[in-house]
Formats: sequence, structure tokens, C-alpha cells
Amino acid sequence: MRIVFRLAVLLLFTATFAATAAAEEASAAPPGWSVAGSHPSEYEMGLDRSTRRSGAASAFLRGRTPTAAGFGTLLQEIDTVDYRGRRVRLSGFAKASGVAGWAGLWMRVDGPQGVLAFDNMQSRPIKGTADWKPCEVVLEVPGGSTAIWFGLLLSGPGQVWFDDLQVEAVDATVPVTGTAGWR
Repeated sequence: MRIVFRLAVLLLFTATFAATAAAEEASAAPPGWSVAGSHPSEYEMGLDRSTRRSGAASAFLRGRTPTAAGFGTLLQEIDTVDYRGRRVRLSGFAKASGVAGWAGLWMRVDGPQGVLAFDNMQSRPIKGTADWKPCEVVLEVPGGSTAIWFGLLLSGPGQVWFDDLQVEAVDATVPVTGTAGWR
């Protein structure tokens, strides 16, 4: 009887530890990423090792409630030194489940006086439920730029996954998707 009890306690401890570790991974920004947005507390963000297109994990954003407000975003900032005077593409793949508002990749190029270029895919949003689809944002990076911010966003209830993200300089034959300045 004592062995069965110890085994039951060990199994319970192991299951609790695994659930806690999974919850911690889901509530933390992936390494190198920051959490932001108008209402970041309305969203859960993290890594998903079971839903992925390739590699070990995808990044995900999920509304915490059926009435999630504003938007949540995972973001990074990079220096523009390698991209000034060039066209830059942020690309990746997205998968959606029950996205009632909208989701997308976004990128912003800043200069000393503010925003120089911006696109958040709001004009071509990820909505509803869909399997992995390619998506991209392409902007010009002017010579006087100081930072490129980019990330993933979700506005409203539902869940979206992003995988295979890439930032790269592209030639002028690739069309720009955003606008100069803030829109």
C-alpha cells in the first residue's frame, strides 16, 4: 500500500510540475522578444511546441477571454545600419483559430523625428480559422532611419501562431506593402 501511495504522489508531482512548466512557457515571451500592445494583459503569448510549421516551436498569441480588447503583440527591435537605403521584408507563416478581430505581422521604421514607414497587415488581415499561410510586410528603410521594430499582433479573441519568421533585404522588384509615416 505504501509503494502505491508513493507512486501516486510521484505521478501527481510530475504532472503538476509538467503543467506548471508548460504554463510558464505559455505566459512568457519567447527569448529575444518583448510583450507589448494596447492591452497586453488581455492576451497570452509564448511558444507552442505542439503546433508548429517547422523547427521546435512556433510563437503564439491568444485572447485570454471571448471579449479580449485592444491588441497584444510580441516584438523585437533591430538596428538599421545594415538596411539603410534598402527595402526590407519581414516574412513568415501564420495559422489562425477563431480569430474574431484580426491578426498580422507588423513592421515600423523609425527616425529621429518619429515613424518613417509602417505596415501592420490591417488592410489584409488574418481572420477566422486557417491553416499555415505565408504572409509578409515590406518597407523602405530610409538613410536617416534609427530603428526597425517588428512583430506579431492579435486584436480580439482567438489564437494565431507564427513560424519561420525572417527579416531580409530585398530588391526593388518586391512591392512595398506599407506607407511612409504613420497610418
